Amino acid sequence: MPLEPRPSNARPPADCLAIVPALDEEGSVAEVVAELRSLPGIDVLVVDDGSSDRTAAVARAAGARVVSMPFNVGIGGAVQTGFMWALEHGYAVAVQVDGDGQHPAGEVDLLVGAVRRGEADLVIGSRFLGAGSYRAPFARRVGIRVFSSVVSAIVRVKVTDTTSGFRAAGPEAIALFARAYPHDYPEVETVIVAHRAGLRVQERPVEMRLRQTGASSITPFRSAYYMIKVLLAIGVETLRRPAPAPLEP
Repeated sequence: MPLEPRPSNARPPADCLAIVPALDEEGSVAEVVAELRSLPGIDVLVVDDGSSDRTAAVARAAGARVVSMPFNVGIGGAVQTGFMWALEHGYAVAVQVDGDGQHPAGEVDLLVGAVRRGEADLVIGSRFLGAGSYRAPFARRVGIRVFSSVVSAIVRVKVTDTTSGFRAAGPEAIALFARAYPHDYPEVETVIVAHRAGLRVQERPVEMRLRQTGASSITPFRSAYYMIKVLLAIGVETLRRPAPAPLEP
């Protein structure tokens, strides 16, 4: 992948990489990057997934490093690109943050801190633990509950928010996801992939905001389609041989 030169206002090297997959998010990505860059010890990589707008240019101007995909590869391919970057550049922690502004930077340390303290290899930010105020649409809420029940039974750990894209990964998870990452609706499957590779998965309660710009593409019909497709993918994943233990990064 082409390397972006380090921005002229670069800070000292960091041990954590914020991976921001973004598709047509020029209206929100600058604020997302600015919030993340205000945190100590974090570099920001925006993976522009074939945007038709100025997402890449806006992110670069805000101080992020940018990888631009030649075409839209989907959320899984974009996030895996970020993990490949994190592995190649020796980051100890990678935190996935959406480019639409839903994930407040102030919650990042709840996830990253748990990884740094060695409490888990993959820490998922859950909207449904604690006294959170997030309210998902009905169809999505049903799907999330179904996924939670199925995944929790498989991994034998209670997971309340399997569709959350707000998560932090330690060195072993970075190495695993850099080489083996589901490309189509990946969030649910990656919990199982991590568990079957022997990684420790935990959740932490976080607050999330509504999208800052644009609109979600997940309609009630697409929610039903998504649920069926992911459940089939989970079935295939559970029958597949587990991924080998990650090599030391």
